Formats: sequence, C-alpha cells, structure tokens
Amino acid sequence: MIKTLAAQVKQYKLPSLLTPFFMALEVVVDILLPKTMGLLIDKGIQTGSLPDIFRYGGYMLLLAFLGLIFGVLAGKYAAQASSGFACNVRDAMYANIQKFSFSNIDKFSTAGLITRLTTDVTNLQNAYQMIIRMCFRAPLTLIFSLVMAFSISTRLSMVFVVALAILIVCLGLIISAAMKYFNEVFEKYDDLNASIQENVSAIRVVKAFVREDHENEKFKAAAGGIYKMFVKAESVVANNGPVMMLAVYSCMLSLSWLAAQMITAGSLTTGELTTLFSYVMSILMSLMMLSMIFVMLTLAAASAKRVVEVLNEKPDLVSPENAVMEVADGSVDFDNVFFSYHKNSSEPVLNHVNLHIRSGETIGIIGGTGSAKSSLVNLISRLYDVSEGCVKVGGRDVREYDLDTLRNEVSVVLQKNVLFSGTILENLRWGDKEASLEECIRVCRLACADEFIEQFPDRYETYIEQGGTNVSGGQKQRLCIARALLKKPKILILDDSTSAVDTATDARIRKAFREEIPNTTKFIIAQRVSSIQDADRIIVLEDGAIDGFDTHENLLQSNAIYREVYESQTKGGGDFDQKGGAL
Repeated sequence: MIKTLAAQVKQYKLPSLLTPFFMALEVVVDILLPKTMGLLIDKGIQTGSLPDIFRYGGYMLLLAFLGLIFGVLAGKYAAQASSGFACNVRDAMYANIQKFSFSNIDKFSTAGLITRLTTDVTNLQNAYQMIIRMCFRAPLTLIFSLVMAFSISTRLSMVFVVALAILIVCLGLIISAAMKYFNEVFEKYDDLNASIQENVSAIRVVKAFVREDHENEKFKAAAGGIYKMFVKAESVVANNGPVMMLAVYSCMLSLSWLAAQMITAGSLTTGELTTLFSYVMSILMSLMMLSMIFVMLTLAAASAKRVVEVLNEKPDLVSPENAVMEVADGSVDFDNVFFSYHKNSSEPVLNHVNLHIRSGETIGIIGGTGSAKSSLVNLISRLYDVSEGCVKVGGRDVREYDLDTLRNEVSVVLQKNVLFSGTILENLRWGDKEASLEECIRVCRLACADEFIEQFPDRYETYIEQGGTNVSGGQKQRLCIARALLKKPKILILDDSTSAVDTATDARIRKAFREEIPNTTKFIIAQRVSSIQDADRIIVLEDGAIDGFDTHENLLQSNAIYREVYESQTKGGGDFDQKGGAL
C-alpha cells in the first residue's frame, strides 16, 4: 500500500525532501531559544550586565527570525508536496477508472468511487502534509528537548521520563479506542454520497411523487450515521487534552518542588529552571502532537486502503499483444457462446448462443425483461468477455482486436442515454471530435433530431444542462443516436433507444437507416414489434437462449412467443404505428 501511494509523489519529491529539512532547522532554532533565554536571565538580568542583555537578546531575535523563515519555507514546500501528491493520486485513480471494464466498475458503487476521489484523497493529502512536517518535527523536538534537559539536570529530567512513560500508555489506549470508529466512518460516507447522488439525479421523480420528506429522512439517517461515528471517535480523542494537561501541570509542580531545593542548595540557577520549564512544554506538546499524528494516520489508513483498492484494480479486459488494428466489415458471429457476469454463477445469463449475421443486415432483438438482450449486444463491442465460445466481428474473435479499434467501429446507444453538460454540437462531437457542422447536421437529420434543434434559438449551440435535463427523453434519445452515427460505425446497436420517441418518428429513423447507412450492420433492441418487424431477421430471446431467429413473416408462423407478443400489441385494430401516430 505504501509503495503504491509513494509512487504518486513523482515530480514533488524535491518539495517533499525540502519540507523536513527546513522543519529540522526550525526545531534546532526552537531548541536553542530556551537555552539562550536561560543565559539571558543568568548572565544578563540577574547580574545587571546590559551588554549581555543586548547580546543574548539579539541572539534570541535572530533565532526567532530564522525560525520564522524556516517555518514559512517548510509550510510552503509542504503545501506544494501534499497538494501535488493529492492531485497525482486523483489523476491516477481517475485514469485507472477510465480503463475499467463494466465488470470492474460493478465492484465499486458510484457513490463509493466519488468518496474515494474526494474525501479519501483529502484525508491522504492532510496525512501526507502531517507526515512530512509533524512526523519530523515532533520526534526531533522530543529528542532534542530531552537531550538539552538532561544536559542541565539529570535528576530533574527523570521527571520527564516518568511522565513520558505514563503519557505513552494513556495515549496508546486513547488511539486504539478511536481507531475502530474511524474505520467505520467511510462506509457511512458512501451511504451519504449515494443518498445525495440518487436524490439529485432523480429529483423530478421525487417531486412527482411528493417524496421530499422521505428523501430528507433518508439523508438525515445517512448524515446522522456519520455524526454518531465522529462523535464517538472525537469523544475518545478529546481525552488527549485533559491527560496532557494533567501531565504538564504534574511535571511543573514536581519540577518546582525539586528545583526549589536545588536552587536553595546552589546546584541550579533561575535561568536553568526557566529553560527546563520551556523544555517541559516542548516535550509534552511534542507528545500531544504525536498523538494527533497517530489519530490522523489512523483516519488516513482507512482512506489509503480504499484508494489503493482503486489504484491496484486491474482492468479485466485489455488489448492483446499484436492486436488486430482494423475491422474488416460488420459481420457478427456468435459461436456456441455462454456468458455469466460472475464466474461462480450457477446459471449462465446467455447459454448456447449461435448466430451468424452478415455485414449490412438489420437485426431486430425482442424478448421479455431479463431475457439478456442487452447482455447479448454488450459482447459485440467486448464490454464483457464470454465465459465460453467466442464472438467474432469481421471474421475475427473480438479478443484479438485492439479495444479502441473495435469500439470505434461499434456504436452503441444504450438504454440509459447520457448527455454531458455543453452545447449540442459538443455532445455530437463525442462521436467524432473533428466532425464539421455539416456532418453533424446530416446525422441529426438521419436521427430526426434536426426538427427540434432548429426550433431552439441557438440551434446547435444550445447549451445542454448536466444529464440533459433541459431536453425531453425522446430528444435525448435522438441526440444520442445522432452522436453514435457520427462515428460512421460498421456496427450500430440501438439498445431500446427509441422507446421515448413516437412510433411515427421511430419509423422515419428506421427508414433513414435503410437508405443512408445500408452497409452498416444494425442491431435494434425493442419492446415494440413495430420497431423491428421490417428488420432483415429478428432474434427472439427467452431466458438467455435463442428461441427463434428468422424474418417477421416466418416467426409469425413458427414461433409461439413472437406470435403472442405480436398479437397482444396489435389486438384491437392495430398498434400505434398503424394509426399513423394518432392517439
């Protein structure tokens, strides 16, 4: 884990080294100040020597100024190093997430990934700054202060040793008690982020069903869980202060009592006693600092584990060596394919699938909910790998292709259409970032999106809000289809992506496909028979198996499932399409 995170320091190694260097110089200055103050008292104030007062006073001013400079430089480089480290960690996590296959993403919740990229990395940033600053300052201050104290009086310094031993035991108990609570906090953060994400993304549904109170209660429960965990943890950590103050005042009382006897006996000066009091405070404050460091590191350790899980996650799907860099055509073959989302699943999602589809064909896919329609087409662009058998595109096993090459030739319009914040033109150019305005207009015409775009005042420069909230479901689907067409793919997959458009528009889109992209192989998943009955052939799926694969006319004669669906949709004088789009 440490090795993985240390690799993200990268170009910030120099600031990471300069921080403890200047921190060490600041500690040296801080240790010399009490000693100089003791000399000022003994040789200047008590003797009434004005030159010595000015001389040691000048030394103290110089040391204070140097301490200020060293502290500022240490803070500056610590900020650079910790912020840069956090930036590198976030970049590395995000870059790795982009490589994840769907199966990798399934291992982490969206809310969990957001927490790891934000809260967890912030904890690591704070911990890293604490490590390169305080993890050097506190031990050095402790050691140097003890050495200086022993150089003044071994007998009095034994008071520190006893207090130190008691404090270490007490602080160890406090930290171990707090650790278990901090380890639970981040699971609560995931619940909180999940609640926020779900509510914001589905705010229209929440308002439509008047469920604001329910969502508020759910959020309060998630926030309350974090509150309770932090209260428990901080209640334990809060014992640091009283324990530390007890040790400080006990040391001072013990020192005062013993030192009074030694001053009376002439074996200790007033300046040396003042210096010892300063070192008492330095030693005990160093211990408190160390205890807080341990608490912070405990908190960061839970975050580090979660971050490293993402950094070390290996994509399940990678391009092979000597990968094929060109897709010959849009032909697709399923050879005895079995597929399961999980290796240990007892029942496959797809079983014994054999299909042979020629380039340029239009293939309809129909089946009940859970019949694995989406799973079938996901294998074509290798969003998942088959469990058994093979899927071929252009005559080659999809596992032989470079992933980018394959996916650039397979355009997929998913069930959940996603638009990004930006103009319509910017969203369209996800399909081809170099596409001209004319090309964008052409594909919008094919997808029947031009008719509503032209009605916007800014037309193709119309700004789309995040998630496409300012366009309707049907408009969003048509923009996503246009975006997919802009890739000029050899294979186009429409995964129930015309469900929100009226059937008249659906028919115009299918007609445009037949006329404008005849050489592109088209897979159309639909619930409406009218959307696929003109396809060259239709696949009927039932429980992950092929129940029928033929033309509309032949399936009506030979396939009971297809005939039942067709009759149920056309019963009563025709479906929506046959009524010409009228209600």
